[in-house]
Amino acid sequence: MSDPALSHVDDEGKVKMVDVAAKTPTRRVAEASCLIVSSIDPTTLSGPADGLSPLTAARLAGIFAAKNTANLIPLCHPLALHDVSVDIERHARGAEVRSRVVTVDRTGVEMEALTACAFAALSLVNALLERDPTASVHDAVVLSKSGGASGDWTRAAGVVRAP
Repeated sequence: MSDPALSHVDDEGKVKMVDVAAKTPTRRVAEASCLIVSSIDPTTLSGPADGLSPLTAARLAGIFAAKNTANLIPLCHPLALHDVSVDIERHARGAEVRSRVVTVDRTGVEMEALTACAFAALSLVNALLERDPTASVHDAVVLSKSGGASGDWTRAAGVVRAP
């Protein structure tokens, strides 16, 4: 038998999509972050004068990925997202990517927030690899979520960062 705590696994151990049809739509918000570790400060990257900067491209990649999470992650529900933001700030070890996603729906947007961070970070790592082949993405975590039957949740301070 499977672990009953896993919502995407049935009693026979088979993966399943969670049925959320009976749930009432509520406002749901999730925030996530991840860390880009690099010897180069990703926030200083510039692009061609007539094109997108790597930071703008990364933000767009994150927003696009959040909107397409159900196509990227099996068993995620397609959701109408009402707001997606992706911010990239300098960090002592590279840059921190943060996202915030909002919907009014029957299920949360934690996966959309994580997907936004991951794809924005991957877009920046792609821009960095030529000059820093060790550039990497670490610690994709949900920082907070609100809405839904399980209520609000915030990660405790002091998220452990990878070496």
